[in-house]
Amino acid sequence: MFIAKLITVVISTLSLQASAAPLTKRTGRTSPPSGCKVVRSSPQSGEYATLSKVLAALGTTATASECIFIYDGTYKEQVTIQYNGSLTIYGYTTDTGSYKNNAVTLTQGLSSAEAGSNDKSSTANIMTSSFAAYNINFANTYGSGAQAVAVTANGNKQGFYGCSFKGYQDTLYAKDGDQYYSNCYIEGAVDYIFGKASAWFGECTLASNGGGAITASSREDASDAAWYVFDHSTITAASGVSVAGKVYLGRPWRVLARVIYQNSVLTNVVNAAGWTTMADGATPIYEELSNTGDGAGTSERKYLTSTSTAVTKGQLWPSSGTDWIDKSY
Repeated sequence: MFIAKLITVVISTLSLQASAAPLTKRTGRTSPPSGCKVVRSSPQSGEYATLSKVLAALGTTATASECIFIYDGTYKEQVTIQYNGSLTIYGYTTDTGSYKNNAVTLTQGLSSAEAGSNDKSSTANIMTSSFAAYNINFANTYGSGAQAVAVTANGNKQGFYGCSFKGYQDTLYAKDGDQYYSNCYIEGAVDYIFGKASAWFGECTLASNGGGAITASSREDASDAAWYVFDHSTITAASGVSVAGKVYLGRPWRVLARVIYQNSVLTNVVNAAGWTTMADGATPIYEELSNTGDGAGTSERKYLTSTSTAVTKGQLWPSSGTDWIDKSY
């Protein structure tokens, strides 16, 4: 009888402990995964001082899968990533599931006018397919007055997980290919997500640091699968910035622009009209579905296409499927 009561007490205690246990913090990544090449500002033997140097060592013709781990720090450099095999880049972090504890920043401040093109102004011009980046901050610090890109993403099956992209005009050039952005932070003011990639933005934060349109889709062919899908994301203002009613969800860079916001939170930064114009003769497909927040009302929307069905990843990527994305995010 005593043993039975003791077992009951132990089970009850364990149950109480389990129910009261705090949520486990997401796992950090503070040392290199096995086999990764290492970047550190003060490199040890066999390591590299910059991302540019390790990319040069990899070359552009090898086809083996490679990974790079970058230790914490701010790296002031411009990189072109053009590797022939699959490539993964990890940044030092104490929380892999979010951008909030990222400790690696790639930054520079060149405008497109100075560089000669959007791609050449990019802090990171990523031309590799089967590419993934985890917990990296990308920034172009040029500021207002000209296009100045933080990242040009120009490749198929590119994934960005817990990354941050900061700029002002044309921050993220989601240029072409099937792309996935999960738990990312994207900041800018004018057309700060632009291009014609088939891009899914899931659980992301879009933060405007000035008035303007968030997206500028350049889709121009009706057969093009290109679509920007914002799912379970938050549309808000950058910290310390007041842009209530000054932000548009998008404007068409090309005539058949296509964008949807679904299951997302649209704060009061969103203008009541929702969408605005740019390309002459444009007939964009702009959709909103099941959103909430002070900016989610659609009664005054312009250029809005009615929909009752959410877009799926399978619909967005009919050729690539979804096996290539990291579903843990």
